[in-house]
Order: sequence, then structure tokens, then C-alpha cells
Amino acid sequence: MRALALPITSLLAGLLFGLGLILSGMADPVKVQSFLDLAGYWDPSLAMVMVGAIGVAGLSYLIARRRSRSLLGLPMQLPANNTVTLRLVLGSAAFGIGWGLAGFCPGPALVALGAGYPKAAGFVAAMLAGMAVFEWLERRSGPGSVLKGSQRAS
Repeated sequence: MRALALPITSLLAGLLFGLGLILSGMADPVKVQSFLDLAGYWDPSLAMVMVGAIGVAGLSYLIARRRSRSLLGLPMQLPANNTVTLRLVLGSAAFGIGWGLAGFCPGPALVALGAGYPKAAGFVAAMLAGMAVFEWLERRSGPGSVLKGSQRAS
């Protein structure tokens, strides 16, 4: 039973995350784009979702910092690097532009794909293509390039 604890916990966390995305409207690209449209019909409701998420994440991080093992007994792995690099800034900008144009980010796109949104299929295909291009560029880039600007998680 202990061997199943991690997969079952991961499945339940993913289901809870997906349900939260659906209930909050984060899986609806029109709602997301309305939130990002400050010059038009701005819908501030997703700001409350973000405030709630930041609060939960902040509290969880404070608790996790005091622990050496997770609730499942695994080693606690928290980021050690807090350096802002050009790679981080460019990646954040690309993410924000994509989010604003499509109304999706990766998690909500997968939820919307499962819910049958046709636009999500195109976004997920483009996202996978972008990931493949990144991996290709990452392998080709030299040690001083923007892509090698920070440590990659293995």
C-alpha cells in the first residue's frame, strides 16, 4: 500500500487542481482574456483566484521550509536558487505573451483539452512543439548562451 501512496496522492492533487481550474474559470480562455484586458471589459474575478492561490502557496512554502521530509516521507526539495537571470525574464515574457494571446497557460489548457474545447487542442499542439524546439535549442546551445543562463532541473 505504501508504494501506491505517491501515485494516488499525485492523482488526487491533479484532480483537485483541475477541479479548481474549472470552478474558478481559469480553463475558460474568454474569462482569462477578459481578466487580462485592462483597456476593455476588465473582469477582475481571477485576481481573487490568484490572491487565494498565492496565500495557499505562501503558507505551504513556509511550512515546507521547516520540514526535511514531505508528508509521504520523501526528501523535501525546495528551490535553492533565487537569482533573476535573462533566461528567466525572457521565459516569463514568452509565457505572459502566450497566455494573453491564447487565454491559456499549460495547466488550464490540458483541463480545457479534456473538456473538449477545440481551441485547447491547437494550444496544446503549439505548446508541445515549443517544448520540442526548446529542447532542440537547449542541446545545441553553448555554455554562454541565454538558454544556458541557469541550472536546469534534471
